[in-house]
Amino acid sequence: MGDLINNWKMVLLLCLTLGLAPFFPEPHIWGKIKWIMGGAVNMKLMDWFDVVLHGFPFVLLLRLIILKIGKPRSL
Repeated sequence: MGDLINNWKMVLLLCLTLGLAPFFPEPHIWGKIKWIMGGAVNMKLMDWFDVVLHGFPFVLLLRLIILKIGKPRSL
């Protein structure tokens, strides 16, 4: 499991598939973010679950980026 969430290719694949699906008319996560930024009026538990589900790959990607940047460089 640790190898899977530390694999750049797998995390990018998750972002491009689960993170953005469905793609049309706009990525699902983008619609949810706009809804939240608009005050999250009438959002139900299912909608919040959608945000977590579709947003988790991007959290993993951000984690990998932070680990890469924060990693001390050897001389």
